[in-house]
Amino acid sequence: MKSLFVLSMMALLVTGPALAGTAAPKVEPVADLPAGAKALPSHVGGRVLAEGGDGGFRRQWPGTYVETRFKGTMALFRVGPGDVSLRVSVDGGAPVALVKPKAGAYRIAGLAAGPHTVRIDTASETQAGPSGFGGFYAPAGTKALSLPARTRQIEFIGDSHTVGYGNTADQAAFPATCTTAEVWDTTDTSQGIAPRLARRYGADYQVNAISGRGIVRNYNGFAADTLPQAYPYTLFDHATRYEDTAWKPQVIVIALGTNDFTTALNPGEKWATRDALHADYEATYVSFVTSLRARNPQAYFLLWATDMAGGEIAAEVAKVAERLHAAGESRVAFLPMHDIAFTGCHAHPSLADDAKIAKALGDYMGTHPEVWAGR
Repeated sequence: MKSLFVLSMMALLVTGPALAGTAAPKVEPVADLPAGAKALPSHVGGRVLAEGGDGGFRRQWPGTYVETRFKGTMALFRVGPGDVSLRVSVDGGAPVALVKPKAGAYRIAGLAAGPHTVRIDTASETQAGPSGFGGFYAPAGTKALSLPARTRQIEFIGDSHTVGYGNTADQAAFPATCTTAEVWDTTDTSQGIAPRLARRYGADYQVNAISGRGIVRNYNGFAADTLPQAYPYTLFDHATRYEDTAWKPQVIVIALGTNDFTTALNPGEKWATRDALHADYEATYVSFVTSLRARNPQAYFLLWATDMAGGEIAAEVAKVAERLHAAGESRVAFLPMHDIAFTGCHAHPSLADDAKIAKALGDYMGTHPEVWAGR
């Protein structure tokens, strides 16, 4: 079977180009934390359910990242249960891929004495269940340092395009369809649209997206929560509603509709006609944005869509924006995306496509500085 990566359950791979003067860190499992190790403070991006007293958490929405800063030569962290693909980087250098790591302690070693920033990004999508992180630690004598605060926040809401589903695949190297394993191996949210745009503006971000989900209809009509139905919760089990008073995004980027419209209606679905589906989609999307507005009174909404499905998705999102404007919503814009190659797995956006979409969003924001006026 062809695959872009040959990955073992404990693979440690250097991925991505190293920045000038930097090298990928050495990341290795250890039997346990050293005697006297102390927890390091951390900053978390994304929705998490706190667990334990040392910065541990469970997470399921994609794109979660956690950062710490210290002065020393070594740091450690704990990985909890659950399949996950992580990217570990030090001081902005080349990341190491930690793919389906066993639960336990890991050491980041070989660092020069001095201040260091460690970041761990979640690359994989984990719809089947959450994964855990047990916090950062350092040996006795290490000095914890504060992380520079980011004042800008961007929230990304969407489907597989926002997740980065199969985005590192080169479709020419695969059969007509990627296997489930190949999709898992080639999905990398840490190289997707969200982190690219957030880096441009020095922003924290959340990726609240699920592959295959739509506004009112999931891909080919399969039964599961739509994105608006899953959105209120910290994990996909509906057990805990998400609340974070510190999360007040100035910009909310939404891309939903691919799964509503890229397949024909099936017998037994609730919409008798395409027109009925359109009407339900438009009304529900408007209601969803209205609910987001109630939680984020000063946010600026960017709605975007590709020209897939013969332009049906973009036409419907444009109608949603028009309805919002007609209702008095002034801080919303629609951005159609053209010339997307869709060379990732199952005709999804590639890394180059992700870069193009992030640039289009960023260029709009650059010419509309009022998007940041909400906070």
